[in-house]
Amino acid sequence: MSENNVMTIPRVDKVTVHIGVGESGERLNKAEDILSEITGQGVVRTKAKRTLQTFAIKKNEPIGCKVTLRSKLADDFLKTSLGIIENSLSESQFDDTGNFSFGIEEHTDYEGMKYDPNIGIYGMDVAVALIKPGYRIGRRKIGKRKIPNNHRVTKQDAMAFMNEYYGVEVVA
Repeated sequence: MSENNVMTIPRVDKVTVHIGVGESGERLNKAEDILSEITGQGVVRTKAKRTLQTFAIKKNEPIGCKVTLRSKLADDFLKTSLGIIENSLSESQFDDTGNFSFGIEEHTDYEGMKYDPNIGIYGMDVAVALIKPGYRIGRRKIGKRKIPNNHRVTKQDAMAFMNEYYGVEVVA
């Protein structure tokens, strides 16, 4: 990363937190409550993409919930979540476009969350998308352009950014 050009420094675009329950009903409602309490934001249900008879899942049936966090909320949640996994990520958790994801095994690891036998324990997936300033040119309606290859976030950029700004150790 070049420190003299601020346009080359990656930043967190969004953090998506997902809990997959595998069924609709009371377990899904409990997962939604937990996720909204942890993140402090509204929850969206995720639906099954296709029917799986072996798991008794029908197409378009709600089977999970997710939250997308941006800016300060994303930064705070990411710091807390990285603390839970002890600031260590594997190199295989990063993709070629600079995104990475990791899992939290128990929701009770977050501060203020206690185990309740009526609720149970829920794990969650955290997916983080990194971008560099200027990525809007690829998404805007008028004057849309392709992002140049030298301006894309690479796997090495993402690992260096996480090490420098969040103190995350990337293990090979």
